[in-house]
Amino acid sequence: MSIDMAQFHQVFFEESFEGLDIMESGLLNLDMGDVDAEDINTIFRAAHSIKGGSGTFGFTAVSDFTHILETLLDEMRDGRRKVTQPAVNVLLGSVDCLREMLTAIQNESAVDNASVAEHKLALEIELKGGALLTSPHAEPAAIAKINTAISLNEQGWAITFCPHVDLLKTGNDPVRMFRELSTLGELEIIVDLRGLPDFYDYNPEECHLSWQLNLLGQVNIEAIEDIFDWVEGNCDMSIQSLADKAAKVAQLSAVDLVDDSVNPDEGVSPAIQLAAVETAKSTKEESKAAAKGSSSIRVDTSKIDTLINMVGELVITQSMLSLVGEHFELGKLDQLKSGLAQLERHTRELQESVMNIRMLPISFVFSRFPRLTHDLSTKLGKKIELKLVGENTEVDKTVVELISDPLVHLVRNSLDHGIEMPADRIAAGKPEMGTVTLEAYHRGGNIVIEVRDDGKGLDKHKLKTKAIEKGLIEKDAILTDKQIFELIFMPGFSTAEQVTDVSGRGVGMDVVRRNIQALGGNIELISELGKGSTIAIHLPLTLAILDGQSVAVGDETFIVPLGSIIESINVTDKMVNRVAGKGETFRLRGDYLPIVRMHEIFDVKSAKAEKLTDGLMVVVEGQGTRYGLFVDDLLGQQQVVIKSLEANYRRVEGVSGATILGDGSVALILDIPGLVRLSNQ
Repeated sequence: MSIDMAQFHQVFFEESFEGLDIMESGLLNLDMGDVDAEDINTIFRAAHSIKGGSGTFGFTAVSDFTHILETLLDEMRDGRRKVTQPAVNVLLGSVDCLREMLTAIQNESAVDNASVAEHKLALEIELKGGALLTSPHAEPAAIAKINTAISLNEQGWAITFCPHVDLLKTGNDPVRMFRELSTLGELEIIVDLRGLPDFYDYNPEECHLSWQLNLLGQVNIEAIEDIFDWVEGNCDMSIQSLADKAAKVAQLSAVDLVDDSVNPDEGVSPAIQLAAVETAKSTKEESKAAAKGSSSIRVDTSKIDTLINMVGELVITQSMLSLVGEHFELGKLDQLKSGLAQLERHTRELQESVMNIRMLPISFVFSRFPRLTHDLSTKLGKKIELKLVGENTEVDKTVVELISDPLVHLVRNSLDHGIEMPADRIAAGKPEMGTVTLEAYHRGGNIVIEVRDDGKGLDKHKLKTKAIEKGLIEKDAILTDKQIFELIFMPGFSTAEQVTDVSGRGVGMDVVRRNIQALGGNIELISELGKGSTIAIHLPLTLAILDGQSVAVGDETFIVPLGSIIESINVTDKMVNRVAGKGETFRLRGDYLPIVRMHEIFDVKSAKAEKLTDGLMVVVEGQGTRYGLFVDDLLGQQQVVIKSLEANYRRVEGVSGATILGDGSVALILDIPGLVRLSNQ
């Protein structure tokens, strides 16, 4: 009797990605030198589980790679090898490589063999003496070979070209491309035959070869890209200057002089194994994000027990109501009312239990930031400590998955723009080590996530000057501090002095705000020059159920999110001010708030639409600004189940969704920031 192992794959992938997170976290927390064996054991156990599972399910590429990684960890665990920063960096790169491999296998796509070979070789070099070049006992012959390699490869390009299997079917011919390349300079072609299938399995219309091409001479990279332009999307390739690769190849050569067994694939050129990491760099973050998403949730058994108890209570209540209904008479009316009240209570408790199952700790999002901080601080040459507060704060699974990308952008901004260079911090009288704090906590029915840094803060004058230069505001515009800080959320706004791969293109912060608003939340920014900045994100705990206030506008019913409401008041004529061509406001405790007439926005007829004194003013807050919604009446507070209007009809500005009321009618749920934008138009 055979067992279909595919049914267990999803569990394997989820446990493997959790293991990779444990490995990454453990590696980032290692102290250099002699390390507590238990710290290494934790990392080793996670790697061993991935190796065992991948071997069981036939993912040999993963198990072979993890075996080499395990060997390096084993030597550290036994004390035969000290923990060094270069070794940790190699291990972190291997964790990234494993994550990419597992994601590719999970998505049933091709594994990036060039990237795997590069990381495997890095592990081999570390195992066989990666510190050899810095050792006082390094062989003179090795040093001479390094110098020769660097001088010989001073000018030119190393091209790793790995066609997809169907490349030939598109009419492209690698031979013609190589002929064209040879007209640009001296071309060396090294073919990799490892992908060839057995003779009887070979299909002449498929391409199973890959090539390492070394083009010598002063050649423009644009000329090379033009040749490969026709095969873009049908191959994996990287183009790297030979000068950059020379050091890597030379390091391998130096190790080879001491031990010829370094090369794990006999007869294969080291240049092939040193295929550039750049091939996979552009997709690393996406792969990691994909690995984070999951179609299942691990639930504590106590939550399941509570849910089962609630269902039991509901069944008992249903049985009682059935008995009442079988022989109903007016004398049983009180018994019926009692049963219905009990049913309502149990239904509410059941609903809360079910929603509680979807709740996950925010640590699922926070766990990716120690690695991000480590990598970026090293790249930027800064000293930064990341503090995580409130990681156990629970939030809906959907919110956890969708908030991840906006948070990455905010943390990157704090690391790049916020924290100063060590020398600048010392000059400003600050500690050399900067601090970025990620904190999550509950406030009312919302979760608040704060990104704080003790960096240089925002310069209000610089922000305003940049906005005027870009034509985003008028030169004579008078703005409050809050409005000036809001400028960074405008499309195309950036204060970066130069464009880098970290930031500076003026895209991102407006997208961050839009994504957070799509989740029904809002974002606020507070900053003080020289002391740091705080960005606070306010989000609903769940996207499935909303606490709302029903309001009447004519014959229509709308739901206003309870978290947006500050108060409700009756206005008098003395409180109202009208400005020609600008709209109308009302005075509330010294502040003038804009009025949004719901009848006009949704074109609803009502007897109370003409006079503001006939209806009610619901004071709401959106994007940090207060407004007055003019409605006919308040109907009552209730929890409503949110239905997507966009999925069932189309997107409507000012409306975030819809719900079905007790009488079967449909009520629209208002999106306060969108409603305000609609009113301003």
